[in-house]
Amino acid sequence: MQTLSQLKSGELAGITRLKLSEDLTSFPLEILSLADSLEILDLSDNRLSELPDEFSQLKKLKIFFASNNVFEALPEVLGRCPDLEMVGLKSNKIKHVPAQSLPTRLRWLILTDNQIETLPDSLGERPRLQKLALAGNRLTHLPQTLDQLNNLELVRISANNLIQCPDQLLGLPKLAWFAFSGNPFCQSSTKVQTVPCVPSTSFTLQHVLGQGASGVISKAIWNQPQANLPTEIAVKVFKGEVTSDGYPEDELQACLKVGHHPNLVQSLAQVNEEGYLALIMNLIPNHYRNLGLPPTFSTCTRDTFPENFTLSIEHIEKIVVQMQDVFAHLHENKVCHGDLYAHNTLFDDEANIIFGDFGAATMYHMLTEEQQQKIMAIERRALHYFIDDLLNICIANDQKSDTYKQLQQLITK
Repeated sequence: MQTLSQLKSGELAGITRLKLSEDLTSFPLEILSLADSLEILDLSDNRLSELPDEFSQLKKLKIFFASNNVFEALPEVLGRCPDLEMVGLKSNKIKHVPAQSLPTRLRWLILTDNQIETLPDSLGERPRLQKLALAGNRLTHLPQTLDQLNNLELVRISANNLIQCPDQLLGLPKLAWFAFSGNPFCQSSTKVQTVPCVPSTSFTLQHVLGQGASGVISKAIWNQPQANLPTEIAVKVFKGEVTSDGYPEDELQACLKVGHHPNLVQSLAQVNEEGYLALIMNLIPNHYRNLGLPPTFSTCTRDTFPENFTLSIEHIEKIVVQMQDVFAHLHENKVCHGDLYAHNTLFDDEANIIFGDFGAATMYHMLTEEQQQKIMAIERRALHYFIDDLLNICIANDQKSDTYKQLQQLITK
């Protein structure tokens, strides 16, 4: 992170990436001195409410983030930035998205956790759009023009007020990661109770194992032995607020509805107290590690992998067979995972996998049969992207094998 004083002194001349977080209430015009070089600008965690017209002078700007500010409208000047591709204004107070505010080259739009009730038809006139995150708003409907977004791959519309299933999205040719829980059209009165409820005082949290958008996972131990349950456990304590994927309660219900599968993180119990929602799970053995890494700015929606990381075609085939079985199990239980990725998959040296992270999961048993089939087709596309990503890191000598060719044929049909 840089400072405003560095910018004013000229110390930052020629930089391509700038991040300023200094409780700013107005846009520092000194940023315009970087117009010939600046490509990424992050003004998150300030108190900004508007951008000046001169902002459009940032002719090389490709990425703009301004999360956790106080914007009440998406600034129209963004639509006049010729190279702007990624816009992220999460957790502002945005009520209005002007038609002119959407850049023509828009590829990635994040407006999670705002107060938006409607979106302009012009959103469907951005053919390069690949990633659209709108969870945690007040949307009652989506523009019909979204059926034109033939490059859209990832959509987050959870925790809104959508009354009808947005059918204009279900037939998009590239859509693969779709989260839509927490809307009236997919509400379920069924409360899944496949595991017992226990009090939060029944275990003691130890060290943190990891955390994501919806909660913190810690290693824990029972304070008193529990019948038929392991002594050491993992506990995910939900943050209790809307995330980029939706409401924690919906994640918990989806986890419980899926039930047991040997390649899924196993749920053991739940805590459902006022102000404290948690899921108790099996502790994953230490020899498991992440199969992939999350997407980057350049890949947008597709996973990445460590440099020089490769897998044999035998291990790829074994992983794929397990994931296909997981996919079948999920959809037999009418649950769309919404985030089927290698970076949400753990594996060991023998290519055994454990799949998890249900933050974007949605139960869809309440939809029509035709809609259910389309939801399954969307997630099958994610499965095929998963296979394709693994084939891209296959050992070179194995790429001539029959198994490699068969997996290629599977994803190109």
